[in-house]
Amino acid sequence: MLGKTRRAEARALLEDYLARIRRYAEVRVTELRDAAAWRKQKLDTHSIVVLLDASGKQLTSAGFAKWLGGQRDAGLRELVFLCGDDEGFPAELRDAAKVKVSLSTLTMPHELARVLLAEQIYRGFAILAGHPYPK
Repeated sequence: MLGKTRRAEARALLEDYLARIRRYAEVRVTELRDAAAWRKQKLDTHSIVVLLDASGKQLTSAGFAKWLGGQRDAGLRELVFLCGDDEGFPAELRDAAKVKVSLSTLTMPHELARVLLAEQIYRGFAILAGHPYPK
């Protein structure tokens, strides 16, 4: 994530969903000060980098869950979601992404987008597990 999640309310929601995700998968959040810090990240060579972008592919929650399950079932070890700050992404980060996903056609604060991403990842795992949460 570019920048910090500063609002206490957003951070609390994000942490809640991260704890829920941990029931299904290892998850780590890294807040980067800027795009230059991205270069220092050590990713698995088989990682898939997913950029959150308004022009990316729009999926339903069920479609996102199916995609997430497909990645898991194919043996992917690491999915990296890039969530920008209020200024979006520099070209360097856009070029690193193999997949672009849109959370919504609406413009939203980046801190809210982080929470929405975490919720959708949790919802995806819950759908895959047959958990009643998504209903």
